Amino acid sequence: MRSRLGLLVVLAALVFVAALLTGSSGISVSRALAALAGSGDAATRSVLLSVRLPRVLAAFGVGSLLALAGVLLQALFRNPLADPYVLGVSGGAAVGALLAMMAGAAAALVQSAAVLGALCAVAAVYLLARGGGTPRLLLTGIVLASASGALVSVLLATADTSRVRGMVFWLAGDLEWAVSPWLSAAAAALAVVLAVIVARPLNVLASGELRARAVGLALEGWRTLLFVACAALTAIAVVSAGTVGFVGLIVPHGVRLAFRTSDHRIVAPAAALAGGTLLTGADLVARTIVAPRQLPVGAIMALVGAPLFVALLRGRTR
Repeated sequence: MRSRLGLLVVLAALVFVAALLTGSSGISVSRALAALAGSGDAATRSVLLSVRLPRVLAAFGVGSLLALAGVLLQALFRNPLADPYVLGVSGGAAVGALLAMMAGAAAALVQSAAVLGALCAVAAVYLLARGGGTPRLLLTGIVLASASGALVSVLLATADTSRVRGMVFWLAGDLEWAVSPWLSAAAAALAVVLAVIVARPLNVLASGELRARAVGLALEGWRTLLFVACAALTAIAVVSAGTVGFVGLIVPHGVRLAFRTSDHRIVAPAAALAGGTLLTGADLVARTIVAPRQLPVGAIMALVGAPLFVALLRGRTR
């Protein structure tokens, strides 16, 4: 178990460094290393520390947040298909962000509108599903997500042509919107610590309601707490990078298969590392595969995530 976690840490570090040293600006790895060592030119050092490092931190933080949200949701719903976007948070954030873009708002106002939309979606799901238990919560989130998707389609159809490209990039997942990378990275680190602290109640909750009631676990309280935590993690991720799919769905499965355990003391930190590594690698591909152009990281993640999910399903079957 420790050796596998050690390998995951090494892989995360290698991908982080590769993403920092590689990009679409034409800076060679040797120049990048020299600049980081203090002997290179100031321009290269500025590109590495002011452009690449914030983006790599944002990618790692967002990936960790989405993976952790997926772990918590799959424990809450006891459903392996649960992912961070079933709560309708991303849909609400998308509606708020697109409305702000249509109004010509700056990036900070777009993010504020996304936060407001996410909060409204969370409040709507919680109020509509209150008292109905976990199934009602899940169904309400799915319905709200579908309604938000319809609103997004209407907004795209009625938006000015000059703004559609930016709106589509945001919807596809674009880390250029991550103006506060330290926020997502710090939130991910704090979430990992809290997830490990509450690992025992998570293990009990994931084993079923009968066992949870037998050991005296306050089901409604823990459901509310997990719902709010997942909504907060997803909202921070969506505001930082738009809608990036598959991370919260496939990473928890992959971690459980690789570590052969469902103990959240192991699954939570391992999923955070794996999610950050996966999204950082996907962003590296998005920045370099058609350089100097950059692709939406969400599109790369979807292209990678679909076959990965099929492979994970085959692994679980075996």
